[in-house]
Amino acid sequence: MTMTEDPGQPGRLMLPSLEAPTLTKADLADLLFERLGLNKRESKDMVEAFFDIIHAALISGKDVKMSGFGNFNIRRKAPRPGRNPRTGEAIPIKARNVVTFHASHKLKGAVQGDTLTAEDFE
Repeated sequence: MTMTEDPGQPGRLMLPSLEAPTLTKADLADLLFERLGLNKRESKDMVEAFFDIIHAALISGKDVKMSGFGNFNIRRKAPRPGRNPRTGEAIPIKARNVVTFHASHKLKGAVQGDTLTAEDFE
């Protein structure tokens, strides 16, 4: 998967349609292989290291902020009463931490179809 420049509008990037509806770690590794010339093993290791860093930061309670992409935040959810949908029995739901993601304005604009330039992703 590679982004190409729209021939009708110089400076505008065309996002390719994915054959599969999901972008996977393997797809990201392939992009690194194609664009940066890393070998397949280095590409896979780089993608894994990237996600390991994000994973470790979130586990330690830190927020992760990626300029032009969005923020991953840890939010504490208070305990609350719940209900078993099958039996109707009241069940207490414990307090827990959850990860939330808030997309940046650039990402929201890109998803909505606003004009993107190559500089927006560098």
